[in-house]
Amino acid sequence: MLPSTEPLDRFYSVIPAGGIGSRLWPLSRADAPKFLHDLTGSGQTLLRATWDRLAPLSGEQRIMVVTGRAHRAAVEEQLPELADLNVVLESEPRESTAAIGLAAAILEKREPDVIIGSFAADHVIKGHHLFRQAVAEAVRAADAGYIATIGIQPTEPAVGFGYIKTAGALHIAGAASALSVDSFVEKPDLATAQDYLANGTYFWNAGMYIARADRLLEEIGASEPELLAGLLELAEAWDTPRRGAVVDRVWPRLKKIAIDYSVAEPAAARGRLAVIPGQFDWDDVGDFASIAKIHANGRKRDLAILGDGARVLADSSSGIVVSHTGRMIALIGVEDIVVVDTPDALLITTSANAQKVKAVVDALKLSGSNDVL
Repeated sequence: MLPSTEPLDRFYSVIPAGGIGSRLWPLSRADAPKFLHDLTGSGQTLLRATWDRLAPLSGEQRIMVVTGRAHRAAVEEQLPELADLNVVLESEPRESTAAIGLAAAILEKREPDVIIGSFAADHVIKGHHLFRQAVAEAVRAADAGYIATIGIQPTEPAVGFGYIKTAGALHIAGAASALSVDSFVEKPDLATAQDYLANGTYFWNAGMYIARADRLLEEIGASEPELLAGLLELAEAWDTPRRGAVVDRVWPRLKKIAIDYSVAEPAAARGRLAVIPGQFDWDDVGDFASIAKIHANGRKRDLAILGDGARVLADSSSGIVVSHTGRMIALIGVEDIVVVDTPDALLITTSANAQKVKAVVDALKLSGSNDVL
């Protein structure tokens, strides 16, 4: 039997499109964040690919995008189908609980029995039929009252991801693969990651959350009652002429906290978190080593080259070159190199050190070099 292609019942997709992707500096900047780039060579930005992946699950009129005011024009250019009432603008970043929680509060007020799914704007997923199957099971688990997340089956001992330690089966109707969660684990060292991979009960935390909107808000309220009060005040005014004044007053006061800490971990501790194993290919494109891996298709000795008009001469070299200057770049006998050449900044590192690029961005902020951020 072919899988259904109809939208999932009562389901609303939410795309948080925020953050600059600091580990992808100097390609990703405050005015051109990661989700607005084509990092796969598909001809689509990551945001557009996310929309196309979610539209069959919820329908185009049931996708909400939460993004910064500065990115509204670029987002709407990428997503001309996006309904105006489904654009939620942040005046400043307040972390994922505020972004996803506000979407949940707005949608719950409009449609009290709605089930929402939050999916980052800047991830790469292959195997859309497997993705749909996982989301469909997560929706069933959410309807049963759980906060559901999709854990990715590890394929290597990755140290750049957080992990989810699972326990036993939950036996939820329509969600046969749903597992309970023992704990969340922060990014491990290599030896620990190797143990996780061999253990078989650990999944990568991809940050995908599916829940009834009212249950999600209930979990936020249990751990962060003041934050929930602010979100409900915003939602009450959202579809009224009072929105602007209330946003300007309430939004800057909301606590900055990731949804992993405000919702997922407390829900797991109470036995109210379900994880659906995802069998599809997934990458958060978290650094330049990830991009190189995507383009090399697993061939570590390949050199990935990105950028319109990139001019690269390479001999016995591997890694990735991203060029937006048109100048000639010659590589001779270098392995796993990362070169990112932009008009006002040049990054040279190695794949093994790609995660450390964020520290460069932090140092630039401290030095006041905001012109290149």
